Amino acid sequence: MSKISINGRILSNKNSPYIIAEISANHNGSVNRAKETIRIANEIGVDAVKIQSYTPETMTINSRKKDFLIKDGLWRGRTLYDLYSEAYTPFEWHEELFEYAQKKNITLFSTPFDETAVDLLETLDTPAYKIASFELVDLQLIKYVAEKKKPLLLSTGMASSKEITEAINVAKNNGAEQIGILHCISSYPTKISDANLLRIRELRQMFNLEIGLSDHTIGSTASLVATTLGASFIEKHFTLDKNDGGPDSAFSLDPKEMSKLVTECKNVFLSLGNLSGKRPKEEKKSEVFRRSLYFVKDLPKNSIISSVDVKRIRPGYGLSPKYLDNIIGKRVIKNVKKGDRVTSKVIKNFRPDA
Repeated sequence: MSKISINGRILSNKNSPYIIAEISANHNGSVNRAKETIRIANEIGVDAVKIQSYTPETMTINSRKKDFLIKDGLWRGRTLYDLYSEAYTPFEWHEELFEYAQKKNITLFSTPFDETAVDLLETLDTPAYKIASFELVDLQLIKYVAEKKKPLLLSTGMASSKEITEAINVAKNNGAEQIGILHCISSYPTKISDANLLRIRELRQMFNLEIGLSDHTIGSTASLVATTLGASFIEKHFTLDKNDGGPDSAFSLDPKEMSKLVTECKNVFLSLGNLSGKRPKEEKKSEVFRRSLYFVKDLPKNSIISSVDVKRIRPGYGLSPKYLDNIIGKRVIKNVKKGDRVTSKVIKNFRPDA
């Protein structure tokens, strides 16, 4: 499995998930709000912030014909051009945002939607790229991005296994060596019952790549479950205040929620442990509360031990209870008192490991 590293942080299911805060349209048309969102995200402890790089003209045309009207969901009734005119992050902001993120020492990268956006991002030395689910079938765009030889995350909403395979092959054949896949349901917001998180394991088996989740559900449940399923990275939309509105606010996390997500994803990952069977060191001090064998009667030297002379009780300093039948009928080699541990040193001709 190829390694993915963004600004020195390795994206792997051997580490806690790489948390990406997606600003998308949640700047609400203000570059200062975009910068403030980056600042807060950094303070919360996310690993990266992501923006989207397009203009209305690079996405669609300004038309009110039926084909260009959104028919369902959050944006029903709007034209594509109107939606992207509200949601886009102006190209003129990009340099300022990248410089600000560098100043705050947090990774910033973007989703480009056409070649002009890629060219812009290359001038800003973006450390990585993401291909949006809707662009996964734009193999020409994937080829152009792959040629930049940067880490590349491919989102797979709506995509068939064949379409995912085609996108991966184009990326690999054109220079991309660090490729990851984001499981995604392209529904806004996604119902938790539609999250289909078992797909994470399936995608890992199919493609032998690092797999993450682009989470459009409400809340953090899906992201936490994805962590238990081995998600290497989690992308979640982020806003300063959902009450301020905006195209993506309904399925975004606010600062308090995102902070909780960061902490809980780390804790969930830590709770998974490993498959070695090795017991935690912290358990060692609890062994004293196991049962073991103790004398419950005084016995003089050379007495034969009977079943009423010993008992399986706490604490755990004596012989293991499994040796009870082995010591019955044997002799003690010295005087013992009630409450003394049963050990091999006080029993004649007894070796517990023999």
